[in-house]
Amino acid sequence: MSSKQNRSPGQRRQKAAGAAKTAKAAKAAETAGTADTADTAETQRKTASDDDRAPVAPASQAPADRSRAADERTSPSRATADGAADEPAGPRPARLTGAAVIAVVEGALLAAYGVYLVVMGLVGDPDSPQQTEILAVVFFVLAALPLVAARGLWLRRSWSRGPAMITQIMALPVAWTLINSGGLLIAGGIGIAIAAITVLVLLVNPTATEALGIGPRDA
Repeated sequence: MSSKQNRSPGQRRQKAAGAAKTAKAAKAAETAGTADTADTAETQRKTASDDDRAPVAPASQAPADRSRAADERTSPSRATADGAADEPAGPRPARLTGAAVIAVVEGALLAAYGVYLVVMGLVGDPDSPQQTEILAVVFFVLAALPLVAARGLWLRRSWSRGPAMITQIMALPVAWTLINSGGLLIAGGIGIAIAAITVLVLLVNPTATEALGIGPRDA
């Protein structure tokens, strides 16, 4: 009798049950492997999709950023150098200081006379109060010109030379009129003429023009 025939029904059932368990375990392992493979594929697909959506910086952006950062670091020093170039170097010459002081005195005298006219128009007894007030405004405007020019000369601004010289040229006819009026006005006319001529001489001096940053062609 063969071995197969000697097996009892209980042994055959146990063997069949073991084979069924083995098949079930193999099927479960296969199902788990398939699920893991699907999860891995889904993860890779999402990663690739995120990479596609991410903005790609051009190759030239990094050098441009570095160049812009370098410009920002050097811009303060460049601005300082430009400001130093605009500012004339060296101390202020005495001629320029003298011209500025005389221009301040002229502006102050004109403003003081404007104040006098305002007071006379308000509390005095002029022939025409309205005319007196208008004349006071004119003197205030005239006083602003030498005062602004004096500040520019003191700070050594090249633009101040023009207004300062125009003020002195305008003062010469006034001085001539006062001298021809006679009396105490002669002294005032002489003083105005001396101040105007002095400022003109100081401002045409090469030392003053160089201090103002005006070259030979600009002068």
